[in-house]
Amino acid sequence: MLSLLLRPRSHWILIALIPIFLTNPVFAQIKKIRVGTVGSPPFVFNDTPIPQGISIEVWEEIARTENLDYELIRQPSVKEGIEALVRGEVDLLIGPISITGERLEIVQFSQPYYIAEMGLLLPEDEPTLWTVVKPFFRLAFISSIGILILLLFTMGNLLWLAEKRRNPEQFPKEYLPGISSGMWFALVTLTTVGYGDKAPITKTGKFLTAVWMLITMVTASSLTAGLATAFTIALSQQTTARFKEPRDLFNQKIAVVSGTTGASWAEYYGAKLLETNNLSEAIELLTKKEVDGVVFDTPALRYYLSQNPNLKFRLANFVLATENYGFALPYDSQQVQRLNVEIVKMDKEGEIREIVEKWLK
Repeated sequence: MLSLLLRPRSHWILIALIPIFLTNPVFAQIKKIRVGTVGSPPFVFNDTPIPQGISIEVWEEIARTENLDYELIRQPSVKEGIEALVRGEVDLLIGPISITGERLEIVQFSQPYYIAEMGLLLPEDEPTLWTVVKPFFRLAFISSIGILILLLFTMGNLLWLAEKRRNPEQFPKEYLPGISSGMWFALVTLTTVGYGDKAPITKTGKFLTAVWMLITMVTASSLTAGLATAFTIALSQQTTARFKEPRDLFNQKIAVVSGTTGASWAEYYGAKLLETNNLSEAIELLTKKEVDGVVFDTPALRYYLSQNPNLKFRLANFVLATENYGFALPYDSQQVQRLNVEIVKMDKEGEIREIVEKWLK
């Protein structure tokens, strides 16, 4: 009779213990973890028979250390991957996933395992005749020439005034011929050619000439530096970049991958967005000259250029933003602490750096 009374109670105890078994990390490992993979090379190669890349290797090392059983499930994009995570279709999302405030509202993230920059890919324009001669129209060069002419004119007038009465043979009394001779003498002195066809004979003229010699020491060096810079730029066929800083994106046609932080940053700087499904499509638009640039993660852009050396593209000389990559999990996941511990260990021991260097060679 007692055993009959106790039997139902034992059933209730077992039922009560089921949630404890399911939430205990030891028992949780019995379930195969569904790992979503998303992103672009070199962090995730989703078009290979088995996904691979930097993010995949970091996760594989964590899973090996923790003895976790898992399966990889490809996701079309970061946005769709996060949506699948929220719906419970995957337990973890790995890849170059930027940690943002908007995403933290719906999912949680692990410790960052990589710090990336947001870059701008631009066409490497062929130099034109204007880009070659343009350095000679820079303000520094024009101002140097203008100052030189003003100094020659001033010195020509002063010498003419000092010499016209006692030295009319070399500095005629008429204004135009007189200042022409004065400017010619000043120019000859400046260039240190020293033809000797003209020379001051008055004390005032000689004093002015001495002062002019001292002035030309500075003037000549400044002018030479300006000319050398202009010639160097012209001969090296350097072009003046249209994009010198992030705010230059304003009102420009920029290709972005839909749902990425690159799209958010391009929009933030006022660019006209052309959204694509992946990086290859965005670069294709740039190849066809339908856009002015592509905004995306710098590591992915560098890797793409290294794999396609025939493309005449370059990265802008500035950074749009710096972002942290992490693994995404649902808020009710119990795995985040274990992930953080392993990521910190791998980072401290240099394992993550070795994985990154291997793929970015």
